[in-house]
Amino acid sequence: MENLAEVRLPNTGQLAIRLYIVGILIELGLVWLGKAKGQYERRDAMTSLLMGVGNFATGIIYAVVLIAMMQWAYSYRIFDPGITWWSVILCFVLDDFRRYIYHAGLHRIRWWWADHVNHHSSQHFNFTTALRQPWTTIFTGSFLLYLPLAWLGFHPLLILFVGGINLLYQFFLHTETVGKLWKPIELVMNTPSHHRVHHSNNPRYLDANYAAVFIVWDRMFGTFVEEREEDMPKYGLVQNIGTFNLFYVAFHEWIAIFKDMARPGLTMRERLMYMFAAPGWSHDGSRKTSWDLKAQYVRKHPDEGGMPGLPKLAENKGSAGTVELA
Repeated sequence: MENLAEVRLPNTGQLAIRLYIVGILIELGLVWLGKAKGQYERRDAMTSLLMGVGNFATGIIYAVVLIAMMQWAYSYRIFDPGITWWSVILCFVLDDFRRYIYHAGLHRIRWWWADHVNHHSSQHFNFTTALRQPWTTIFTGSFLLYLPLAWLGFHPLLILFVGGINLLYQFFLHTETVGKLWKPIELVMNTPSHHRVHHSNNPRYLDANYAAVFIVWDRMFGTFVEEREEDMPKYGLVQNIGTFNLFYVAFHEWIAIFKDMARPGLTMRERLMYMFAAPGWSHDGSRKTSWDLKAQYVRKHPDEGGMPGLPKLAENKGSAGTVELA
């Protein structure tokens, strides 16, 4: 097994910090001068930046665990592609697909959503929103999704390198200053337009556009929804938290999970469902998942049933009608 010290790859972290600072300053200046679309709110931006600092600090521990686990998996690799131009490209594509799967899980499994929800908690969408990152990823078990790449023979530092490039690309998706791009780009790549949809709490846009770099994954698996001028994205959560308290932003969903699980009179299955079912699930149906919200929207707007991101309205039964979920 190659010694980590013998592997030489560019430091994406140092480049990212410089580009993040420059990007934020340019976008902020353009917005303040009225030269570009977007909004900055001081407390919101500061919360996002401090969440980013906390993520960097906790990320050091996560990185140690992740590298150790990948090194273990790499020692049992079934191929040995080395570090070449084609292995870098292949690793990048496979890692991007892994991120699509993981991102879908973040929105559909409450245990993972508790770690990810803070990233969606801002009601603004600008470059600082990209830095509103979690502090608790090490507890979610997400590092397990990296192991198949190491088993396939990709070096742990190569996986980290392509991951750094991927995250750098994603930073520049968090903006309103860029409209829709050239159609071939919008067809293949994730763009600010596609990612605005992802951060929206509009019913049609919930749980859509999970892609990191290549939007083709969403198009392939039916999770793609295009941004529509008649339904422009509104940012934030379905139920916004209404605070800039840093620790509440970071931990509020974890606290809510354990409160739900501690409710009296629940079966063991119901307690586990509060942990692993979709966000919004409740044992008595008193809350709504994203699909419930989509169905509710279609009942109020039956002419939009079956449009991208929305379920079909089945044949009317009485006055209310029924909704067929995809």
